[in-house]
This record gives sequence, C-alpha cells and structure tokens, in this order.
Amino acid sequence: MQQNISAYEEERRAKLERLRELGVDPYGKRTQAIVPLAQIKASYKPEMGHDGGPIVTGTGRIVLKRDMGKLSFLTLRDQSGDLQVALDRKRLNELAWQVRGLLDLGDIIAVSGPLGTTQKGEVTIWATSFALASKALLPPPAKWEGLSDVELRYRRRYVDLWANPQVMQVFRQRMRVVEEIRRFMNQRGFLEVETPMMQPIAGGAAARPFVTHHNALNIPLYLRIAPELYLKRLLVGGMARVFELNRNFRNEGISPKHNPEFTMLEAYEAYGNWETMAELVEGLICHIAQTVFGTLRIEHKRPSGEVVKTINLTRPWRRVRLVDLVAERTGWNFDGRKFQEARPEIREMLKHHGARDTALNLSPHEQLVETYEKLIEPTLIDPCFVTHFPSVIIPLARENPEDPQFADVYELAINGQEISPGYTELNDPEAQARHFLHQVGKEEEKQKFDEDFITALKYGMPPAGGMGLGVDRLVMTLTGAESIRDVIFFPLMKPVEKGEPPKP
Repeated sequence: MQQNISAYEEERRAKLERLRELGVDPYGKRTQAIVPLAQIKASYKPEMGHDGGPIVTGTGRIVLKRDMGKLSFLTLRDQSGDLQVALDRKRLNELAWQVRGLLDLGDIIAVSGPLGTTQKGEVTIWATSFALASKALLPPPAKWEGLSDVELRYRRRYVDLWANPQVMQVFRQRMRVVEEIRRFMNQRGFLEVETPMMQPIAGGAAARPFVTHHNALNIPLYLRIAPELYLKRLLVGGMARVFELNRNFRNEGISPKHNPEFTMLEAYEAYGNWETMAELVEGLICHIAQTVFGTLRIEHKRPSGEVVKTINLTRPWRRVRLVDLVAERTGWNFDGRKFQEARPEIREMLKHHGARDTALNLSPHEQLVETYEKLIEPTLIDPCFVTHFPSVIIPLARENPEDPQFADVYELAINGQEISPGYTELNDPEAQARHFLHQVGKEEEKQKFDEDFITALKYGMPPAGGMGLGVDRLVMTLTGAESIRDVIFFPLMKPVEKGEPPKP
C-alpha cells in the first residue's frame, strides 16, 4: 500500500467506504455484452426523439461530470469514443441517486436506459439504472495532454490512453498496421513463423546484446538482436517464403528513434534479391498507408493543426547508389582504393554533426557511411532506396559481382530515418565464414561466428532476398509521432528514484 496518500485519494477512499455502507460493491458490476459507445451513439435515429429510443446499456469511464440540481450529465469514454449520459432524479431510485453523489472523474460505470437526445441535440442515454464497475481512487491529472509532464504520460500509459483520445487513436492505428502487414504478407504466399527469442549466439545484426543465463544448462543466452539466421535456416529446410513479426532487443541507448525493445517485420524469399525485396516493401507500405490512413500523402502536424511536413509515398520511389548520392550532396567522388579518403571539409562536417569517429584511422568505406548517415539521411523525407553499401560492414549480404567492395543491398529512408534494410542474401558458406571473420566495426557489436549457421549453409540455401521493416518507425512515420515512445505502449523508462514523492 502506498504510504503517502494524497488528500484527493483520502476523499475518494471516504466515498468508497460510504458506497460499501450503502451495500454497493464498488468493483462489482458485470455486463453480459459490451457495446462500444460509438456504436450506441451511431444507432440513434431522429425519429427516436428526446427519449423514445431503445433501451441500451453502455459502459465507460467518466471523463466529464456536470451536476445541475436534480439532473447530472456525465460523459463516458471507451476505446471507441465518448457518449453522454443523463442521471435524472425522476428516473432513478433513491439508492441510485445517493450513489450518483459519490461518483468521481475516472470511475467506470455501466448505464442502462432509453437512447435519446437533449434539447441541444446531444445524443444521450437517459439512465434508468446504473452501477459502478470500478471506483477510481486516483484522480486524472488536470492537463494530461502532455504539455505539463510528457514523461508521466509514458510512465502511466494506462491513464494516458483514456485521458487523451489522440493517444488511443494512434495505438488503434498501430494495431491496424500490424493486421495489414500480416494480411499483405499472407496474400503473397509468405508463411508466418516463430523463431527463438533466446539464442546461444547473438547474430543477425551488428548490435550489443542483452545477456542472461540458463541455470539448468549453465550456459549464457542472448535476447535476440535479430531473427535473421534462424529464418535463413528455414530457407535451407525448404520453406520458400517466410516472415516473422518479432520483438528484438539491443542493449543500446534510448532516443526519439531508439528503444532497446522494438518490433520488426523480417521476411525472406527463395530466389529473390534486393530488388524484389524493395518492390515488396514499397508495395507493403503503400498498401498500409492507403488502407489504414486513406492517403499516400502523410501530413505531420503540430498540436495546433499546422502542417509542418508532408511525406509523399506515391510510387515509384527513388533508387540511388550510395556513392552517387554522396557525390550529389557533397561533391565527394568516392574511391575506395584511397585511404584517408574524405576531404578535410567533409571530416569537419562529420565532426560537427556528431559522427562517432572522425579520426584518420576510419577506413574510406566507414567514412562514406558516416557521411551518408550524418549529413544526408536526416534530409531524406520522401521515400528513397539508397543502394550498394560497402560489403565490409554488411557481412550477411552478397557482394555485387561487378564491384565486390559494395554489397547488393538497399536502405530505405523515409522521414529522415532508416525504415527498412534489404539484401541479396549471401548463401556461399565459405564466403560467409570469411565475412564473419573480417567484418569491421566496434568489436562488441560485430556478428559472432555462428558455426551451426555455416553448417546450415553447407547443406545448401537457395539464392534469396531478405528484408526487415521497423514497425515502430513505420507507425511514427504514418501517424506523425515525433518520438518512438509515442507508438510503444510501455517504452523503457529510467526508474523513479526511491524516496521521490509520488505525483498526483
């Protein structure tokens, strides 16, 4: 039990005890069928008049309460929307009228009565009976829209969802996006599969893993950073098209674009390549935008409604090689044979934009990628497939046969961030083993040498294309959310310090 009880909670606890004295269970009402409030509201017809509609039952949380002597108006809210309820002294028995005086904002109630309207035309349930389903002991914050304490909204999402309809709308849209991903992939013959989330070797992407321990086997295990190596094993096993909507875990920083736990779509197609994967993801995102949001022109708006950015998803999307895009934007004509490649002014720009390492010991290929990620990617608002990245930083992709220093891959950028990588997958076991041994990058983030995966490739994996799609970032892009925490129900937050006073 919380030790520091506020005056607001004390007042509500007193009402709770009074309800029990009246023989009312504050947590007891159960309805046989729950009809969304929006559906009840939409069922009203003008011929029903003031209170001549059918008897309906609605449940919801009280978000507005106005007492007017012998008449009280409540606004109930559920995930579908709001609906007004009228509590009229003439229609309720004595007990119900006493309970009316003990209701607070945040309480959940079930109401029955004829459907009608007020004199001003507001669709209303004229209650003939109601009952508490749950008494709220804590009041909703006065200004929950996030202007006063954004962090508190993330920590108490369970309040944010019902106090802010826009937040509920974003998460309903997110669920629709996931539904459409599954529908789209199934219609194209991809099988949804499940692969291990705890793995003996962390592989499939360059990232620092979370480490745990299995007591019975006395071995370390890793929360997966990607399902790639297991999905490719299924290609070896004879599955031609597979996908997984998976949770990935990367022991890295938190930012508006990063959460340590996130959702990815990952898909592989036998006899595909990076180009078929680009077509797949382009079609998928356009399908989602049109089906869920009804448009291919996505507007990002301020709370005032002012449009600050428009993303045009109209096909076809641009495809451009990395070296050509860098030359176009910076004038640097890359030549990977020259060490200390980048010109001094480009290194200064990289340093100014926070490149992770601008020392001269960066390889030319790393300089090229840093230039793209720091100077160019944030400016790519409309969709752009940037293709053919250096093969030394992408050990799981096939080298381009015409220029082996580059891999046959794409990175899809939308809204200034990477949304989807796609590869022509490497299926040569000897080349894959060499790539694992000679990849570049931070030592703790390199792909570990997975001998069983090499063994699987020795049995023969067909040529294939593979792609990933960041679901959280896609939802950010399509809803206009500015932070990944706005599209994840419960983002990771720094724990509240012990002894910190609770917020109302």
